[in-house]
Formats: sequence, structure tokens, C-alpha cells
Amino acid sequence: MARGQLVFISGGVRSGKSAYAEMLVRDTGKGRRIYLASGQAYDEEMIERIERHRKDRQEDGWLTIEQAYSMANVLQELEPDDLVLWDCVTTWLANELYEGWETGNMCADIEDCMEQKWGKLQETILEMLNTVHSLTIVSNEVLDDFVRDRLYQSWLGRIHIWLVQKADQALEMENGLSFRRK
Repeated sequence: MARGQLVFISGGVRSGKSAYAEMLVRDTGKGRRIYLASGQAYDEEMIERIERHRKDRQEDGWLTIEQAYSMANVLQELEPDDLVLWDCVTTWLANELYEGWETGNMCADIEDCMEQKWGKLQETILEMLNTVHSLTIVSNEVLDDFVRDRLYQSWLGRIHIWLVQKADQALEMENGLSFRRK
């Protein structure tokens, strides 16, 4: 089975990652453009932002699949010519790592919980690459920032390293400019 192309794009907040990723996907092929969105609406501002993004994407011809958790659930939705954009890893990680915070039973505090979720995500990404034409993954670069949560930072670094190793291309965005790293 042919393997789809993996492009990984990282950069700071508001560096132009998502806009650049959308442009790359538009120029990649002629399949369905699938937008995997990991954001969740926790407050009024985020509700409005998500709704605005849904509308903008629909007008631009994207099929949006909102998947905050368990990325494997999208596999059944994907087709061989699909051009998939997942935005973003950092949001997914926060969702999964802190799942259960409302009840005081976070994944971050449960032994091997995140290891299992990470293993499942790796399998899912590889399955996506065996299914779709291309997969473009966006993530925030927060490893240089002062972050109080070392567990989150450690997981993000681990995920980024794996994604770059698997990627056909790895790009870093800074101030709207892309820098090819791989």
C-alpha cells in the first residue's frame, strides 16, 4: 500500500502555522480537504472562535472533523485521496493529558495512561499515512517558553521528535515565514 506524505509544521503562537498549513494542503492534490480540529469550547470566546473557524473552513471547501480526544475515531471517515490537516498536537495533548481534571482523576496522574494514549496516537498516525494522500500536522513550539508544567513539556518534546523522524518534511514557522528543517 502506498504511504501518504507526512508534513510537520511547528512554531510559536500566532506564527502563521495554520494559514501556511492550509495553503500547503490546498496545493497538494485534488482529494477532499479534511480539517481535524482538536479545540474544545470551554468559554464564550472559544465558542465564538470555533464557530468562526467552522464557517471559514466550510466556505473554503474544508470538511471539518472535530476530534478533541481519541484520534483513532477519525480513521473510519478517511478515504485514499484525502488531504488531511490536523490542527493541533498541543491542544490534543492538553485534552488527553488532563482528561478527568473535573473529577480529580487526570490521566497525567494515572500510571501509564498517557503512554497508552501516545501508543494509540502513533498507531493512528501510521494508519492515516497508509490511508490518505497526505497528512499535515500542526503544533505549537512551547519548548523554549517558560512553562510551569514540565510533564506537558516533556510529552510535547517526545511527540515532536517522533513526528519529525516520521515526517517527509518538517517546517518551522516564525513571523509568517517558513523554515524547512527536514
